[in-house]
Amino acid sequence: MDLGAFSVSLAVQDLQASRTFYERLGFTVFGGNADENWLMLRNGDHVIGLFQGMFERNILTFNPGWDQQARPVGEFTDVRELQRQVRGAGAEIETAADETTTGPASFVLIDPDGNPVLVDQHV
Repeated sequence: MDLGAFSVSLAVQDLQASRTFYERLGFTVFGGNADENWLMLRNGDHVIGLFQGMFERNILTFNPGWDQQARPVGEFTDVRELQRQVRGAGAEIETAADETTTGPASFVLIDPDGNPVLVDQHV
C-alpha cells in the first residue's frame, strides 16, 4: 500500500518560535502562510508543517499522488481506494472520504495511542 508523501503536521503554540527552532535544524520554509498561522518546512526529503491554533494534536500526514517534493506523480492509488484497503484490513475510519467523488479528498484514522493519521489527496 503506497500512501504517498509523508510529513508530520505539528500543533504549535508559537509559530515564529517553532519556525526559528526548525530553521536551526536546517529546515527552510517552502509553503504556507504565516499570516494564516501555518507554514510548511523542508530539509531534504523531510517535511514538517507548523500549525498554530488549527488542531489539538500532532498529525501524521500522507499525501497520495505527491512525491516528497510535493510534486504530482504519474500513477498512484486514489485516496478512496486506500480507504477501502484500510477498512478491509480491519482499521476503523474516524472521518471518511466520500467514495462517490473523484479528485481531492481525505480520511482520518486514529492510532492506538490517540494520534490522528491523515491521508490527504490534493490531486
